[in-house]
Amino acid sequence: MLRARSCLGGMVTAPHHLAAEAGAGVLREGGNAIEAMIAAAATIAVVYPHMNGIGGDGFWLVSRSGEPPIGIQACGPAADMADRSFYASQGETSIPTRGPRAALTVAGAIAGWAKAKKLAEESGGTLPLSRLLEAAIHHAREGVPVSNSQSRLTREKWEELHTVPGFKEAFAADGIPAEGTILIQQALSQSLERIAEAGTDDFYRGDLARALAKGLESMGSPLRLADLEAYHASNVAPVQTDFKFGELYNMPPPTQGIASLLILKIFEALDVQRADGFEHIHALVEATKRAFLLRDAHVGDPERMGDYWKSWLSSEMIDQQAAAIDMNRAMPWPPASKPGDTIWMGAVDREGNAVSYIQSIFWEFGSGLVVPNTGILWQNRGASFTLEPGPNELAPGRLPFHTLNPAMARLDDGTTLAYGTMGGEGQPQTQSAILSRHVFFGQDMQQAVTAPRWLLGRTWGETTTNLKLESRFDDSLVEQLRNAGHDVQIVGAFEDKMGHAGMISMGPDRVIRGATDPRSDGSCAGL
Repeated sequence: MLRARSCLGGMVTAPHHLAAEAGAGVLREGGNAIEAMIAAAATIAVVYPHMNGIGGDGFWLVSRSGEPPIGIQACGPAADMADRSFYASQGETSIPTRGPRAALTVAGAIAGWAKAKKLAEESGGTLPLSRLLEAAIHHAREGVPVSNSQSRLTREKWEELHTVPGFKEAFAADGIPAEGTILIQQALSQSLERIAEAGTDDFYRGDLARALAKGLESMGSPLRLADLEAYHASNVAPVQTDFKFGELYNMPPPTQGIASLLILKIFEALDVQRADGFEHIHALVEATKRAFLLRDAHVGDPERMGDYWKSWLSSEMIDQQAAAIDMNRAMPWPPASKPGDTIWMGAVDREGNAVSYIQSIFWEFGSGLVVPNTGILWQNRGASFTLEPGPNELAPGRLPFHTLNPAMARLDDGTTLAYGTMGGEGQPQTQSAILSRHVFFGQDMQQAVTAPRWLLGRTWGETTTNLKLESRFDDSLVEQLRNAGHDVQIVGAFEDKMGHAGMISMGPDRVIRGATDPRSDGSCAGL
């Protein structure tokens, strides 16, 4: 039977085993969970470059023992030059998804590391940044075997990416790499060394910032040095809601964290009694539809969307949304979707500090643009803006809608649980699947992560918006869902598109438990 891994000294779960080991190495030296996560975040940016990088954004939920959770919002705004007239002058009627003009938002991840480092020091952390980046620098300089998913996605997205400046030189100098090919990222190692020596601020206001700004401008990006210099990550209050087992936490707008909490609260109101049957899956899918209708209509830059969203978790709104669900019939589902590529990682230490962290470049390989002489792959998060009026309309300084939403729960029995996944549109859906299985229905967390999953909507470049089910579901359940009106598509048994999920917790017994996703290249590393 599948079981979560457990230990007493600390644990990191990550979708690549080298990132998990980097974090665990920090824990072994007496570092805390926040320091371990910085090490894991730097390493995953090197060893899983198709999913994330230091040219992307990050969101943190940090629970320090005995204190309310803290959020770190490390997502960059649109450049001052990025507006409708800029794209019109380039002959664009929409924002490109690849190439220099898709690189239009400041990368916030490194500024998030800086905020996290301060929290780590406030919690007793003493390890220098140079130690936390050690593994990442080593793997970039000496090389790392290309994963199966990186090789496959390079092949699948080749037509979109091979002409983007810097992409082939960085990731396919000798052609599309086979799994196991050694990828050396010498320029990236030098950029990481520079950050380790000069500090994270150098990425925005130092020599590295000047190199980035020069390279971005020379390639045709609207980003300039002033955009980098003006940027700082910020501490934010997480969105919090009570549920029958304790408290749930997620990130506020511009993320879809509110949608994740809505799904779970609506599902709770439907009072489903059994895991993985028709009622469980149907209820979560229909709750997802209700949450996404609100999300798509309103969520964007928090300074523009007002406070209406804060009422969505009220008992009146939850009851209204639950009452709109027919437990025997699927609601038609034609909306737009928001694809994405991301990593989620979790860490807990012996003192009970816990971290839920997401780092992303948006689509696989982001914009595809690798900034000259830096090795830094830039995100295409700004491609989620539109040039039309609406909650996510492009304008200078605005924050784009983010699929990223690390999650956390504090349960009434004293357990702190960090959980999350990559997967764009699928993130809140997978969060609801694994949380409901583990907390509502008592499944072991590894069983909850490994069990077959579903995805409503379009992701990973697909055009269909139907309900995709992994092939391990029983035929009878699939037939029930189809009879209820769900447009079901059967996919592989362990599909990347279902997300690379993970969970990690510390209970009142002080035992740390963790789970990682067999769909990824990851592991749990503990001590």
